[in-house]
Amino acid sequence: MRRKRLTFIAALALLALAAWYPQAAFAAAGVFAVIVLAILWPSRERTRRSEADGRSADQIWPDRGMKAVLEALQEPALIVDRELLIRYRNPVSAVAFGNMALADPLSLRFRSPELLASIEAAIANAAATTATLDERRPIERHWLIEILPVPAYQGMQPNFFLVLFHDRTAERRVERMRSDFVANASHELRTPLASLAGFIETLQGPARDDPQARDRFLAIMREQATRMSRLIDDLLSLSRIEMRRHVAPQARADLVAVIAKVRSQLGPLAEDLGLKLDFTPPNERFVVVGDEDELIQVFANLIENACKYGADGGKVEIALERSSERGEPVIDASVRDFGAGIPAEHVPRLTERFYRVDVGNSRSKRGTGLGLSIVRNILLRHKSRLIVDSVVGRGSTFTVRFPALAQNDKESPKILETS
Repeated sequence: MRRKRLTFIAALALLALAAWYPQAAFAAAGVFAVIVLAILWPSRERTRRSEADGRSADQIWPDRGMKAVLEALQEPALIVDRELLIRYRNPVSAVAFGNMALADPLSLRFRSPELLASIEAAIANAAATTATLDERRPIERHWLIEILPVPAYQGMQPNFFLVLFHDRTAERRVERMRSDFVANASHELRTPLASLAGFIETLQGPARDDPQARDRFLAIMREQATRMSRLIDDLLSLSRIEMRRHVAPQARADLVAVIAKVRSQLGPLAEDLGLKLDFTPPNERFVVVGDEDELIQVFANLIENACKYGADGGKVEIALERSSERGEPVIDASVRDFGAGIPAEHVPRLTERFYRVDVGNSRSKRGTGLGLSIVRNILLRHKSRLIVDSVVGRGSTFTVRFPALAQNDKESPKILETS
């Protein structure tokens, strides 16, 4: 505003001079140009200096453009300067790593020598680098980190560096599960194969003319072959279920009929073990959304386990009841044994592939270590869950919790009629 006033006054002076002394108009125009240049020059100089300051490598805070880019990212991201001080962070980083004060050293939050060395290398070379970060607390997380120099103006060294975190936790877990699965499956198959090879060699050599040894070895070989066949069947079943896990079932099944079928199938096993399968069919129908064959597989696994590992208790109780969870109606189908029970530290891992509480006992009872993993995957497809309650010396209760159907949906024509 002040410059405009000065320019206006100079213009009036020029007009007055030209009116009184026309012969001096050209000289007045020159004087006016000099005055205007003198007035405007400091402003242009200040603007140029301001722009230069903005481009200076001495700038310590990111500009609005950098901040806007970080705000838009859906992964944790930080901006650090050449001294490894945090100059900006996006909201996602606060969720992942907690609150980090601006201008604090990065090393206060991240104690990883590899990460800090990678950032220092990026600063020294003004080039992009990568690093990995494995955190164990408060939860296990695995990060792939990119360190990228923020481009500076031509001829200037970058003053800021973008530290971008990519979460690779899920990928690492899948890789570990795959390697564990291959190792466990190979181990489970190696033992019976080694037994078969040894018995075949014995039958071809020392026991060739020994009928009693031949009969005994053939019986063991048959048992080992059956074990391998059962393991392969479970692996194929688990693979099929996992492939269909994202496809929700559309049919209806009555749990009363499902459990009655399983009870009939496992009756001879329970009788051989001296157990009583205690199940009193309720008068009402317990209808859920589900695939009947898969639900039969669920309860066959649970009841068979209860018979094998709870034989000391003399009976297995099976019950159906309606309940509620967080205000929503549910159906609980429970299988309870009165055996030795399961120590608490093993309960969270029961549904892992090949996990056994007692390896020797499980193999002696012809277990493959995949039964409860199959149960878990079927229940995930059915939007249901398994609840395990076990007390050492008093037995275990495995409860399958299904979401209950609405009253007007129970008589849907999609209900599977079972006998």
